[in-house]
Amino acid sequence: MFKTLIRWLLLAAALLLVAHLYPGVVVKSFSSALIAALVLGLLNTLLRPILVLLTLPVTVISLGLFLFVINALMFWSAAHLLEGLAVESFFAALVGSLIYSLCGMGIDVLMERIFPPQD
Repeated sequence: MFKTLIRWLLLAAALLLVAHLYPGVVVKSFSSALIAALVLGLLNTLLRPILVLLTLPVTVISLGLFLFVINALMFWSAAHLLEGLAVESFFAALVGSLIYSLCGMGIDVLMERIFPPQD
């Protein structure tokens, strides 16, 4: 439970970093970032696998590059659902989702080192 809470806080901070690095993404406050990180997590857990499965032929033809479009759609959808997260355009969602994904990978590596898996 503690590990999940720490990861959620770090992902919210990553959203603030995305907004700081790229002007096409705006996050109003840390509380907005917390809610946005939660919504992004839910969208990625519930909706993303369905979209990946439905777009599998396009993903295969594009050698996996279409997954970036799906990530951008999740980011853009979260921005449309929330008032505290704003994205200027689909391209801004694409860039924002790329930065957020890179931060997420870094957070996952950090969490593995801090909380090693139990055998």
